[in-house]
Amino acid sequence: MQAVVIAAGKGTRLRPLTEDKPKGMVEVDGKPILTRCFEALCDLGASELIVVVGYLKEEIISHYGDEFEGVPITYAHQREQLGIAHALLTVEEHIDDDFMMMLGDNVFDANLGDVVNRQREERADAAFLAEAVPYEEADRYGVCDTNDYGEITAVVEKPDDPPTNLVMTGFYTFTPAIFHACHLVQPSGRDEYEITDAVNLLLQSGRTIDAIRMDGWRVDVGYPEDREEAERRFQDADADDIGTADSDTTDTDATDADDASTAVDADAGTDADTAIGVEPETVSAPAASDDGPTE
Repeated sequence: MQAVVIAAGKGTRLRPLTEDKPKGMVEVDGKPILTRCFEALCDLGASELIVVVGYLKEEIISHYGDEFEGVPITYAHQREQLGIAHALLTVEEHIDDDFMMMLGDNVFDANLGDVVNRQREERADAAFLAEAVPYEEADRYGVCDTNDYGEITAVVEKPDDPPTNLVMTGFYTFTPAIFHACHLVQPSGRDEYEITDAVNLLLQSGRTIDAIRMDGWRVDVGYPEDREEAERRFQDADADDIGTADSDTTDTDATDADDASTAVDADAGTDADTAIGVEPETVSAPAASDDGPTE
């Protein structure tokens, strides 16, 4: 399965850390955020990494080149940062079938494989990892309502009065049907093309959207204090690993069963209509395109 990583943003709220580097190149516990994203996606069996770049894109392209741990990388240039739905349209020509998408400012230690499996097993057109957050924080995210079956019934982007505290995290799976929806999205009050609006269009057309509750943790690295929180999480996890290394009593059979439960069915796929072309730009590695970085 292909994997899209959205990494075009300026990271204004992360300044001064992003004065001379894109947000995805900010390090968390010794690794750039993008490296952690790539590692997670490769662990899920990504066949190709398609990275949407924009602000200071040469920093990303020169660092990673054309592959990561043997997985090929393709770069797509979002000239203006006009929202996630807009960013997705820059990769439309590269997508062959169902795909994963991760926001390049999120770090996870969670059940991402369950999201992939749900889409494969239920034939959903989209599936999301959803997290219950404190109500006072829900207005930072896309907030979703779900029915008793875990299917999303509505999504609202950064609402003033959140209907629930269940929010979309930065990990998704889609069929190509999402592109048709993205083409129909109109600018929001923030003058951005919101992925939540595209999801609502899918819902209105009768598509199935599933929400999978997060088991584990994730940090949306939007502010310097979020980076500190992510570093603390990784350091705590490393300390736990060291503390249990000499007393590992894992049941091998149980471990194998757990691994199997998050395996990806690579043969499954869904066809969908797409419409209305846009003019994407592919950026070659290791050299960047000749129009310079997006400011």
